[in-house]
Amino acid sequence: MSRTLQVPGATLHYDVQGSGPAVLCIPGGPADASSFTTFAAELAADHTVITYDPRGLSRSAIDGAPGEDLIGRHADDAHRLLAEVSTEPGYVFASSGGGMTTMELLRRHPGQVRAAILHEPPTTSLLPAREDEARRTAAIDEAYRTGGAFAAIAVFLEGTGLGGDHGDGGEPTPEMREQMAAMQPNLDFFFAHLMHALGDYRPDYTALRSLADRITVAIGEESRGQLAYEAAVALADKLGVEPALFPGDHGGYSAHPAVAADLTRKIFS
Repeated sequence: MSRTLQVPGATLHYDVQGSGPAVLCIPGGPADASSFTTFAAELAADHTVITYDPRGLSRSAIDGAPGEDLIGRHADDAHRLLAEVSTEPGYVFASSGGGMTTMELLRRHPGQVRAAILHEPPTTSLLPAREDEARRTAAIDEAYRTGGAFAAIAVFLEGTGLGGDHGDGGEPTPEMREQMAAMQPNLDFFFAHLMHALGDYRPDYTALRSLADRITVAIGEESRGQLAYEAAVALADKLGVEPALFPGDHGGYSAHPAVAADLTRKIFS
């Protein structure tokens, strides 16, 4: 069921399916609710699953400029969505940059989250060679300035190791270009605003360590060597928890929804 929720500075579009304990699925980067389609359908067998387009992406239009503290705004949006759907504390499954939103949600509203799975959050500030991160960001910014979203995503995929083998030095495949054309507004918002907000975000690790029994850091069994995988491993070490192995790669919960949903149930039980 598709619904809307008015929040300060935006109108959120979200979808609810299933019944049982509430699980909010938070997408990362330029992704929207559709990134959880298969996973949510599996999990909805015994959970009330909430998927949504974060502010500034797809159906969730913002009023004017994004404003300051975008990750904080996303966290408050997640808080309001959970409160709208359930009167009880809920669960969170967060993908990639959605993990940053979840960490801020835990800091601001710890009593609202029973448990959270952070699937490969790109906490790259925990990795050594910080100058590499600055160079990657500068290269993406330059590609976006001179060539637009397609050029920027090629540099982004190559720099993060998420592009796979395109056979063309990191260039997107024709299928990827077709998907990106439909998502160009999201890509523009990501490269202009959200990417920098995610990169600048610094979690409150002291607060998170006090909640470590509620936090699972998930890594993909096929993601080793990719930037988000290494950053997630570093986050798990920082929090003193063991990473949980999920099927597939950075988006493995979507490619292997039944297995990922079963693992999620076990973690949330």
